[in-house]
Amino acid sequence: MDSFDFIMLRNFIYAILGVIIGILSSVGTYKLFNKTTRFDIPSELEKGNLAVGIVVGGIFIMIGLIVGLIIGMSLN
Repeated sequence: MDSFDFIMLRNFIYAILGVIIGILSSVGTYKLFNKTTRFDIPSELEKGNLAVGIVVGGIFIMIGLIVGLIIGMSLN
């Protein structure tokens, strides 16, 4: 296995770990946000509360950007 194959394998492992960390971070943040608010997020989303949907979407985007930047910096 030459050095190029090792680098490709290492980058693939970083990417897989990044996906796992991103999913766990998103789920954990969602659950933490649901526990700290006075309302139940799933029931508010079922009612069609657009503001709650925007906030939850913002949380997922924020966590995705943070994890993506961390993984991107680790590959350099």
